[in-house]
Amino acid sequence: MLSLKNLSFGVQEDKGEKEIIRNLNLSIEDHKFVVITGPNGGGKSTLAKLIAGIEQPTEGTITFDGTDITRMGITERANLGISYAFQQPVRFKGVQVLDLIRLAAKKNLSAAQACQYLSEVGLCAKDYINREVNASLSGGELKRIEIATVLARGTKLSVFDEPEAGIDLWSFQNLISVFERMRETTQGSVLIISHQERILNIADEIVVIADGKIKTQGKKDQVLPTLLGTTSAVDACNMFYKGEK
Repeated sequence: MLSLKNLSFGVQEDKGEKEIIRNLNLSIEDHKFVVITGPNGGGKSTLAKLIAGIEQPTEGTITFDGTDITRMGITERANLGISYAFQQPVRFKGVQVLDLIRLAAKKNLSAAQACQYLSEVGLCAKDYINREVNASLSGGELKRIEIATVLARGTKLSVFDEPEAGIDLWSFQNLISVFERMRETTQGSVLIISHQERILNIADEIVVIADGKIKTQGKKDQVLPTLLGTTSAVDACNMFYKGEK
């Protein structure tokens, strides 16, 4: 289980410290598919980076499976079983997809074994296994390859920061199918930062964050109808931010 207690994070600006996460408390149970949503600038992506170890909190604690990971770095957290997928996946010139999946799995997988992970994310393995992870790949292709590496790792907690960012509608349709399969088959927990209604609809639980604080949290059937009462999930989250219902 992931537990955040009294978590705060701020950055220094000309006028002093700007607090982005404010005394936040959150628990993610094992084997849950959780989506965090909220208005732009509310602290969602910062929270994901704090969980992954990309940023360090100014106050509070983070525990994972009973271990205090608050001051641990990215590598230490990865070794404990936390994966993180960026909004914009990293391109690796000179690195083939096969090599990337092998690195993620920490095994010298055969091409056939690596191809299984590509097939799970809806890519024709023979067309991608020997390609370089570079600019020749589209945003949607990179997203799915990155998810394939997360599947190859088989971690206890997989964190995705706005996976829909920068991809076309066709790729988004495939992405939804991938997450639907993950929800059914993953042995760990999945945490996704997203505004998208179709991703929210897959969730076991939805967390709404605004102004660095949790505005509401609950099962999808409880939270989603409230969000869908407006024209979009983003508008609904802005209503929570303003205290409206």
